[in-house]
Amino acid sequence: MVRIFLTGYMGAGKTTLGKAFARKLNVAFIDLDWYIEERFHKTVGELFAERGETGFRELERNILHEVAEFENVVISTGGGAPCFFDNMEFMNRAGKTVFLDVHPDVLFRRLRVAKQQRPILQGKEDD
Repeated sequence: MVRIFLTGYMGAGKTTLGKAFARKLNVAFIDLDWYIEERFHKTVGELFAERGETGFRELERNILHEVAEFENVVISTGGGAPCFFDNMEFMNRAGKTVFLDVHPDVLFRRLRVAKQQRPILQGKEDD
């Protein structure tokens, strides 16, 4: 049984690498944010706006527990998922966790061009 959680800062490449990794292992791939959007028929941005960060993080935790029941899967978590509640400890117990460590300069370049798609970065200046 394979259950791998990919963690890392937003923009680290969890989704991109997760898809390739799952394909190589011949297992399913789940992007936690996409799964949430599909389930609630709303974007992460809309859920953030409606529920606030605390409400979104509670929802994210519940869905994380749900997908952690799946077997033979690579799960790309949201960038903040490991930072809230007991999510990191939970993932460590439920499967293998992999942290994608990306240099801050690379993250800055990636996030700078995509900040409109990232609710937590909207309205922020480069500083």
